[in-house]
Amino acid sequence: MYMMRVQAVQAIAHIQDLGRFGLRRFGIGHAGAMDTLALQAGNLLLRNPAGAAALEIALGGISVSFTRDTPFCITGALYEAALDGEPVHSYWRYTARRGQTLTLARAVRGMYGYLCVAGGFDVPEILGARSTDLKAAFGGFQGRCVQAGDEIPLGGDARKLPHIGIAPIPLTNRIHALPSSEYYTFTAEAQQALWQQGWVLQSSSNRMGYRLQGSRLALLQPLEMLSHAVAFGSIQVPPSGQPIVLMADTQTTGGYPKIACVAAADLGKLAQVRFGGKIYFQTASTGKAARLLHQNQIYLNQIKRIAKHAR
Repeated sequence: MYMMRVQAVQAIAHIQDLGRFGLRRFGIGHAGAMDTLALQAGNLLLRNPAGAAALEIALGGISVSFTRDTPFCITGALYEAALDGEPVHSYWRYTARRGQTLTLARAVRGMYGYLCVAGGFDVPEILGARSTDLKAAFGGFQGRCVQAGDEIPLGGDARKLPHIGIAPIPLTNRIHALPSSEYYTFTAEAQQALWQQGWVLQSSSNRMGYRLQGSRLALLQPLEMLSHAVAFGSIQVPPSGQPIVLMADTQTTGGYPKIACVAAADLGKLAQVRFGGKIYFQTASTGKAARLLHQNQIYLNQIKRIAKHAR
């Protein structure tokens, strides 16, 4: 079996794919990549299935080598990276020769990078996905973040792919969202503040939730709510009045009122905002949210065509 060897790691890095679906009623979280569009883009560039397992890396560095010639690409955050000392660029497809060292030094822009390899990573599929559930400690590679000395199995057969690149996904802090179920239980001032002010992303944020700081979002009157289903993208408002956007590792239920929900197409863009950065929400209709998803699919279809016809 061929492997990727982790030589050194100074980042939170773990195996993710598109996540688990249909299991939240059993209390099993979604997990999956924080930026699924970036993960799919990298996989399609390598002629993998769009949801093949990749390595998600948050901000910091990692060095790896391979026991076979391995085409790879880096997507998501724009990384300073090198292959045996020669610079490599995000959203370009390269081939690492057997024994060469690929080093991702740091994310220059963005938050989450994806190291995709031809054939994906051959970790066990558990409950329909290969994603790491960090809270429950299962899936991915032994249910945990990767460490120096780990050897992660590579999937598929060795293949030769030409060196090509694609247009990167633009990084932006303008995020589309839709009013949610408790939107009208908030004051007019709170509704206005949600859309008009810049929300600062707090360093206490993580894969469970992005904590935002800004004007206090007040309710018209106290609201008692039973715990109910929540999802990736829900914007909850706890008693502090400071909103929390639930992210990929969010719990399955919550009891705080929801003022809005991030459009599915923009979840990856939100994930790439760095700590201390400002986020501006833009109101969207369901039709607009659907069109944004369609635009993402057009981008992925273009990558498929480029990868298929490259010689």
